[in-house]
Amino acid sequence: MSRDYANNDKDFEQHAGESQEDYVKRGFFSKVKQFAAKVPFVPDAVTMYNTMVDNGTPLWAKTTIVAALAYFIWPADAIPDVIAAVGFADDAGAIAAAMAAVNSVITDKHRKQANDWLNDVQ
Repeated sequence: MSRDYANNDKDFEQHAGESQEDYVKRGFFSKVKQFAAKVPFVPDAVTMYNTMVDNGTPLWAKTTIVAALAYFIWPADAIPDVIAAVGFADDAGAIAAAMAAVNSVITDKHRKQANDWLNDVQ
C-alpha cells in the first residue's frame, strides 16, 4: 500500500493556479478508489463530495467540505498516509469535523448517491 501511494503522489499535488475546489474534483475519486476498502470514513467523504457538487448547497458548506476533502487527498498532511495504521487518523478527524459542521445540509439523496457509487466500485 505505501509504495503504491508513494508512486502516485504526483496525482494528488495541487497545480499552480488551480482552485482548491478544482483540486478536489480532480483528485478525490482517484484517491478514494485507491483506498476505499482500507479507510472507514470513505462513505462520509463521498457523501460530502456529492453535497459539495450539489448546486443547492450553501457556499459556507461547500467551503467547509472543500477544505476537508482537499486535506484528505493532499499527500503531505500532518500524518503522512503511508504510515501504517495511523496515516489516516488526521484525515478521519478532518472528515468527521466537517461532516458534523455540514450535516444539516446533507440530504438522503447525497447519501444514496455515495452508497450507489461505493457499491459500484467494490
